[in-house]
Amino acid sequence: MTEPATPLTGLRFSKGHGTGNDFVLVADPDGTRELTPEQTAVLCDRHRGIGGDGLIRAVRSRHLPEGVALLADHPGAEWFMDYSNADGSRSEMCGNGVRVFVHFLVAQGLVALEPGEALTIGTRAGVKVVSRTPGGYRVDMGPWDFIFPDQAAGRGMDSLVDAAGLSVERPALSISMGNPHTVVALADLAELAGTQLTATPVVTPLPPHGTNVEFAVPAEPLVMDDVGHISMRVHERGVGETLSCGTGACAAAAAIRFWAGSDAPDDWAVAVPGGVVGVRFFTGPDGREHVELSGPAEIVADGVVAEGLV
Repeated sequence: MTEPATPLTGLRFSKGHGTGNDFVLVADPDGTRELTPEQTAVLCDRHRGIGGDGLIRAVRSRHLPEGVALLADHPGAEWFMDYSNADGSRSEMCGNGVRVFVHFLVAQGLVALEPGEALTIGTRAGVKVVSRTPGGYRVDMGPWDFIFPDQAAGRGMDSLVDAAGLSVERPALSISMGNPHTVVALADLAELAGTQLTATPVVTPLPPHGTNVEFAVPAEPLVMDDVGHISMRVHERGVGETLSCGTGACAAAAAIRFWAGSDAPDDWAVAVPGGVVGVRFFTGPDGREHVELSGPAEIVADGVVAEGLV
């Protein structure tokens, strides 16, 4: 028989965000306080809970099966980012969340990280190396890839997306950043503003594990001072529309860069409703093309769950 979950009463938490993508954060170094999907959904509820696009549990890698597997090849990955979407479903990775996660570790005194120093952490999308900068953090997100490589290579698109506010289905490109994304290019900012993301966009074909959907508008001109510029909104799998999505910004830049051709730049500024993040493409130590994400991270509150929250 399954034992009942430990009540949330007395649970200490922090609230943080990266360009408006917000999270409930819980420190559980010894892996003794795993939350159920129902408890995660309650904590992330914006009306009856604390409110957030997701929940991040900070746990030492050795206390999770996924973390133990990573430690075999990456013994320096002491900490694991146990991330769940607002509906309680687990997710592989969150680009804004990983910056906030490391900032949380620093704020809690669990790690020391000065500007210019780097920290290796574990995620369900593999290890990520996070460097502290004077204005935030930058993360080697690892290599990107096509989810449907045969269709993408031949046609430059692999799916169709139907969303409220768009007159017809739009062609799209599905990108893996360790988690799935489907990117749609729109004509202008007015079309971007008119796209309604209260309902989940319909993607055909849908990637095997669902997908996050990005609607992106290339700037005109696209490149200024050797930097590509994009404006973007996103509907996150298991969450809905969010003010920002780090892996989504990386996927949108990868798709627009692919469509733009060989002369497209390696550095991109992606404007989201919550601010601007930086995306950079470079050759990683494995010889593959990696994506680096940079941006701010903030902790805005600390608290304790009151009695009565299940």
